[in-house]
Amino acid sequence: MNKTIGIFGGGQLGRMMAQAALPLNIQCSFFEAEKDCPAAILGPVFSSKDQQGLQDFIASADVFSLEFENTPVADVDVLTQTKTLHPPGLALATAQNRLAEKSLFDELGIPVAPYRAVDSLDSLKQAVTELGLPIVLKTVTGGYDGKGQFVLRSEDQIDTAWAELGPAKSLIAESFVKFSREVSIIAVRGQDGDVKTWALAENHHHNGILSHSIVPAPNSTDLQPVAQDYITRLLNHLNYVGVLTLELFVTEQGLYANEMACRVHNSGHWSIEGAICSQFENHIRAVAGLPLGATDVVRPTVMINIIGQHPKSEDVLALKGAHLHLYNKSERAGRKLGHITLMPNNSDELTVLCRQLAQILPVPLALTTDMNL
Repeated sequence: MNKTIGIFGGGQLGRMMAQAALPLNIQCSFFEAEKDCPAAILGPVFSSKDQQGLQDFIASADVFSLEFENTPVADVDVLTQTKTLHPPGLALATAQNRLAEKSLFDELGIPVAPYRAVDSLDSLKQAVTELGLPIVLKTVTGGYDGKGQFVLRSEDQIDTAWAELGPAKSLIAESFVKFSREVSIIAVRGQDGDVKTWALAENHHHNGILSHSIVPAPNSTDLQPVAQDYITRLLNHLNYVGVLTLELFVTEQGLYANEMACRVHNSGHWSIEGAICSQFENHIRAVAGLPLGATDVVRPTVMINIIGQHPKSEDVLALKGAHLHLYNKSERAGRKLGHITLMPNNSDELTVLCRQLAQILPVPLALTTDMNL
């Protein structure tokens, strides 16, 4: 197959999508502000800073997708006048607006924490009265990796929360969910409506950024079919094509949806080595109209992000069974620079590997010294 897929964004996700496309004889082009973006080595980059760049990007490919969930809907509208985008623009617009997203979850019977729209200090006070404390106040649009959020635990924080987030004007207040852990379900839908899902990932965060994911999520046998049902409802309702991610809280009442991401996802990086067909390859297959690949887990896997500073590659690769992925990004506090995949034989081996890795990583993460598969 000779086909070119245009990707909105040229970060590490676009880079890994393009890497997965090459064995299928599919090329990629990218729409990105920075010419030296991580994906640049794998295809032409068209500037997102001007309209001519958009027109050149549209002309560069047969079909389009995205790796950046904040892709401007206006650019998508221009594109879809002449070309096809997978996933559909409606899914992107919904995922960019937390109120619209929560409304969709409600419509499809996917449980969410109680929430209220907030657009003034008075409406924030009303939300506190109706929902109780604590609540999580978020901007309706924008924000990622913990940005654009304020956890409001007492009434004397109301003015501070409004001062910090109020300028955004459109906010959402959500009841704070008492959860035991966070998980994510990733699924892919083909153009023929075929749906495949990967095993649930258990996700751990450090300073609001994903630290590591464990797959399959421990003790998730009963949770897996419920999560699959929820994400399949979303895929079919949106007539979605490509990979979709649904982040979930595990509570005593069951699974509560947090948010969805219309793209390949950090918690799915494990699938490059850990699944028969990775999230990246299956996304490319779906966008190109090819049959989907099997999503079975090859072996229990742990994915660890490299954040802020690079470890020595030789130290990482000396670990038994470790796989290292670097994104060609310069060091900066809080920046995802790469990831490491570990595929231990058992929990004891994983514990040893995590202890060794904790000594190697220059920036400490939320790794525990005793982990279970």
